[in-house]
Amino acid sequence: MINPFQFGGPIGEDAFCNRKKELRELRRIIENGAKVFIYSERLLGKTSLIKLVLKKLPIRDYKTIYVDLLATDDELSFMKVTAKAITDVLDTPLEKTIRLAQKYFSNLKPYASVDDEGKPVIKFEVTKSHIEGPDLDKVLNAVARVSKMVKKKVVVVFDEFQQITEYDSDLTERKLRTIVQHHRNVPYVFLGSRKHTIQRMFLDRSRPLYRIAIHFPLSPIADAEWLPFIRERFSNAKKKMSDAHILQLCRLTQSHPFYTQHLCHAIWELCEPGASVTDTIIKDAIQLLLWRENIGYFSRWEALTKNQQRFLRGLANETNLAKPFKSGFITKYNLGSTSSVQRVVQILVKKDIIDRENGVFIILDRFFRLWIQKTQTV
Repeated sequence: MINPFQFGGPIGEDAFCNRKKELRELRRIIENGAKVFIYSERLLGKTSLIKLVLKKLPIRDYKTIYVDLLATDDELSFMKVTAKAITDVLDTPLEKTIRLAQKYFSNLKPYASVDDEGKPVIKFEVTKSHIEGPDLDKVLNAVARVSKMVKKKVVVVFDEFQQITEYDSDLTERKLRTIVQHHRNVPYVFLGSRKHTIQRMFLDRSRPLYRIAIHFPLSPIADAEWLPFIRERFSNAKKKMSDAHILQLCRLTQSHPFYTQHLCHAIWELCEPGASVTDTIIKDAIQLLLWRENIGYFSRWEALTKNQQRFLRGLANETNLAKPFKSGFITKYNLGSTSSVQRVVQILVKKDIIDRENGVFIILDRFFRLWIQKTQTV
């Protein structure tokens, strides 16, 4: 039997835990032609969620332009991946698609190529007459033109949207604001992972994208939803996991979908059919996962200053209600002063090692938190 717990990329509907309320709300937002920004910490399931929403839209009425911005580093690469995503929705022969691309993107030269599987694809290179501002206008305006051509509502998804903050200028942000706000009936979905960076983009009055989209923060899944999900998948394989052990697992992973599915995957493998999950099996599963990550975690730890290590040690060993700016925490973990802790927090947030969630600080990699508990406790 195939392990039912999936992790490490967009997951299928069968392996999807709950999010029914979010699925309904996002579908209504898209059906109403609105713009929405979905944000959370990394690996919380944003991409899987929106792909499931899109999958449930009627094919006869919708087309999706899906743009993954992770590999982009400037306006030019943004234009290339966006232009390719737009041409991908054209159900036309290759030669006609190239002609349409030449018409839509006059200063981006389309050409036929093959992907890793040997299938024909269209790629783009820049012509000598390329001018960033006007060319970016043409790419973004092509969305409305394609919508009219395919005679369907087009949903535009920008995944890893925080990447545009790494560009040398805010030209892309400004152009998006100028053009997207006039696409009244085109739903736009912006997915972002670096919460503080993204929130500044959409909540700072001085930024071009201020209040352009509905805010849709995504949180970890409630324990009450994990209980039947995990219990059923073990039961289907003639294995048993008690509610007490499921709740224990959720405490270890802080109910984060990626780490919960990953740990369930390891426990499921160690538990034989006809057997029940025990404390020993959970301990062995954690030990196995931390052993696999040990070299990477050790390198990450060694790259930190002593004060950063002390702070993380305290955060890992205290409860979720740890108050790192209080004198008791500072004294217990020898952190010096409140100003020293503030500097440590700023650096660790910037490094994406910690974040603030509902008023408390968390270590984003839940397995790194467990690794610190088990290997770095003084």
